[in-house]
Amino acid sequence: MPENTVTTPLAPMEPEDVAAAFAYIRALEADDIDTAGAVANNTGPELRQLLLDVAARIFIPVTAVDDCDGEPCPHSFLAAALGRLLLEVLRHGDGACLAFPPGIAQTIVRFTENILTEDHGDVADVLRELEAAGMRQAMEAHPAHRTTA
Repeated sequence: MPENTVTTPLAPMEPEDVAAAFAYIRALEADDIDTAGAVANNTGPELRQLLLDVAARIFIPVTAVDDCDGEPCPHSFLAAALGRLLLEVLRHGDGACLAFPPGIAQTIVRFTENILTEDHGDVADVLRELEAAGMRQAMEAHPAHRTTA
C-alpha cells in the first residue's frame, strides 16, 4: 500500500507555525481582514502550506472511517456530510480560490462549523481548542521552544 497521510502519521508542526496558521484562520472567521492581512504579510508565502498542514491535521482524523463490523455507525454517514460541505464550499461564491490561503482558511472554518460543532455552535471556541491541541503537540515535539519562567 502506498504511504499517504492516512497511513503515515503527520509530523508535528513548529509552535510558531501553529500560532500563525490559527491566527490567520481565526481572523478570517471573525471577518477581521486587517489582522488576516497582517498575519499573511508576517508569515509570507509559507502561509499556504501551514494552512494545508492544519487542514490535514483536522480533516484526516475526522474523516478516517472506523471498522464498524458491517453495522451502521456515525462514521458511516460522514461521506454524505463531507459531500454536503463540499457543495456548500463550492456554492459559497465568495471569490476566494480554494488553492490560496483565504480559501483554505475558509474551508477549515466551514469544516469546523459543519462537522466539528454541534448544531453549528461556536466555531471560534472549537478553533481555539484545535489550536491548543496543535500547540500541545508542537511543544511536545519541539521542547526547545518551551519558555521557562
